[in-house]
Amino acid sequence: MLKKIRVILAAVVFAMLTLLFLDFTGTFHAWFGVLAKVQFVPAILALNVGVIVALVLLTLIFGRVYCSILCPLGIAQDIIGWFSRKQKKARYGFKKGHNWLRYSLMFIFIVLMACGLASIAALIEPYSTFGRVTTELFAPIYGGVNNLLALLAEHWNSYAFYPTDVYIKSLPTFITAAALFVLIFVLAWRYGRSWCNNVCPVGTLRGRISNWSLFKPVIDTNKCNGCTACARKCKARCINPQEHEIDYSRCVVCMDCLENCKQGAIDYKFVGWCKKSCKKTEPAPEPETVDKTRRGFLAAGAMLAAATTVEAKKRKAEVAMATLEDKVAPDRETPLKPAGSLSLKNFSDKCVACQLCVTKCPSHILRPSTDLKTLMQPEISYQKGFCRPECTTCSEVCPAGAITPVTAEQKSSIRIGHAVWIRENCVVTTNDDSCGNCARHCPAGAIRMVPAGFGSNHKVPAIDTERCIGCGACEYHCPARPHSAIYVVGHEVHSEI
Repeated sequence: MLKKIRVILAAVVFAMLTLLFLDFTGTFHAWFGVLAKVQFVPAILALNVGVIVALVLLTLIFGRVYCSILCPLGIAQDIIGWFSRKQKKARYGFKKGHNWLRYSLMFIFIVLMACGLASIAALIEPYSTFGRVTTELFAPIYGGVNNLLALLAEHWNSYAFYPTDVYIKSLPTFITAAALFVLIFVLAWRYGRSWCNNVCPVGTLRGRISNWSLFKPVIDTNKCNGCTACARKCKARCINPQEHEIDYSRCVVCMDCLENCKQGAIDYKFVGWCKKSCKKTEPAPEPETVDKTRRGFLAAGAMLAAATTVEAKKRKAEVAMATLEDKVAPDRETPLKPAGSLSLKNFSDKCVACQLCVTKCPSHILRPSTDLKTLMQPEISYQKGFCRPECTTCSEVCPAGAITPVTAEQKSSIRIGHAVWIRENCVVTTNDDSCGNCARHCPAGAIRMVPAGFGSNHKVPAIDTERCIGCGACEYHCPARPHSAIYVVGHEVHSEI
């Protein structure tokens, strides 16, 4: 019964987190966004004391249930391991833990985070690794299937689906995500929770805490007949059947051993503050199952249907609008970060590169960085859109505090950069044409058109850099190709007008 409850909870959490990263409508975040904020490392970076205390207490009471129920990467490994067990009956066996490896990696992780190299440290952080793999590898597939359904729905004049842009945001980050996925897949297929107990710093830390958990699986030596079924089914490989001992620092409380022990010699029970297995007494009472209704799901479905219908109609109305080919992004010396980041240092120190803001950005301007120091951390590119002053989506979804929450009023006065005009690229000077796109689309009123001079009857832009907020509307709408005649220079420290 305990395993069934654990599997149901894990399946629901995994489905919600996966949809959170795949959804491009922004609808699911209102329902499932809290699951991103209760992940351990993002909660620490965001200084969310309530979540941190709750997760530590959860481990002190029940052991590493976080790894089996709340961690999406851990649940993904369980799914891979479930399929691999279909190929072999005797899958696992007891293996002594590589303490030197996991504690060394945890130490390196802490040092990298302390040195402001969060993007490198996040390569082994479970939540952000799951987010990057899902966003880079599976989101394009999800979008392609959606576009196919939109094509079929359009045939019947249905707005149930609408097409969205499907593209690989960056080849280096795609390759990095693919390599991580292959590595985790192979380890989970062959060795179960090997990544969790040898690489993951969160698993190592929780393993130390779980040594003193109040509830543990324990072996009753009077009932055990030495069949070793528990050890062969233990994905964490932490049960030593010869010594009748369990390495609680590696046990993820998956309950597989309870289900597979035909003698009933293993029980999950209250043992107090002890690290050794003890004799079985009265079993702990089974948790009551909650009678869930469909009301919440029906409301979510109605909300999603309404959102997709409105968005689809808007997209269809824009079909007749002319689109310009993509242009080459400028090589910015200082990368652009979203409003609410405060500064480049604050952003790089706290961002775990989970890609959630990249997925949720409605303008598609956030892309993963290819710079080694900020690898896979989002930065702004104005090739497919610009940062609308009224949009605060990225600050709402960031779980780590890298982008602090801002209101639309605050965002419209935050300067993340300023625009610079390049005379040699402007169509006014190169083609002797009238333009003024940059001034017409500037939401801050920071650009005005002035006489070009040199005998020309046309006007060129003049930029008030103190008024410019760096939204990129001018850069995006500039008709010059392949390079814009106006582009935004990033600021290391954001300021207010």
